[in-house]
Amino acid sequence: MADPFEVRMRFTAQLQHLNASATSSQKAAHYALKYRDMDEDLHSCILEQLERNSMNNRANIMYFIEHLCDMAQRENHLNFVRMVQKDIFQVVDAVAPSDGAGAANVKVVRRVLQGLLQKSILEPDTVTEIEACLKERDTLPEHTALSPIDANEQRGSNVAQPVVKTNGIMRLDKRQIEQRIEEDRERHKRLKESIWGVGSEDEEFEKLWDEASDIGEDDFLQAEEDAMERRQAVEVD
Repeated sequence: MADPFEVRMRFTAQLQHLNASATSSQKAAHYALKYRDMDEDLHSCILEQLERNSMNNRANIMYFIEHLCDMAQRENHLNFVRMVQKDIFQVVDAVAPSDGAGAANVKVVRRVLQGLLQKSILEPDTVTEIEACLKERDTLPEHTALSPIDANEQRGSNVAQPVVKTNGIMRLDKRQIEQRIEEDRERHKRLKESIWGVGSEDEEFEKLWDEASDIGEDDFLQAEEDAMERRQAVEVD
């Protein structure tokens, strides 16, 4: 049997190193389900890392939660799903806090909530209630947390750390801003690919068949006209 402490430490490390790629989220979700007998302990790791990490990493963990719930549903291990349902308000408060520190994460939360709603993981009433809270947080300046820090604010430290302004809002340093922009670009790219992607030739045929209109009288008339034009062209040759 695996050592619970070691499992927790490895899972924590995976959460801390999540990025915009789906692979990193899937890898962490597979690990959690591999040690599903420790699901409560692993869920507590998720909540703990949401409180301790940067706003960029909290956004990555939010996307990871959707991957985890999706895999847990497919493998019929619903404990992870139930714990997310129970703590979803705490999760949202950590990813997009009401103090404005996570204003840039509001869109992330909305995307994940819609994904969880479509997968029937969250109830519509729950999403509506959370959305009402997000509207209040969305009235704050959208990119406050992503505004650059001047040299005086960061002087004396070579470590990339968020800086707390006098108004209490957490802002990110230049490196974190660039990282967030790159990760958002990667997610947007994958979203476009998923929209245009078609799983197989059969699925593509079914999609085209569904989108095609039924054959009507106009179609037969058009076919007859096309055939007549072809015969006339042959006779002229």
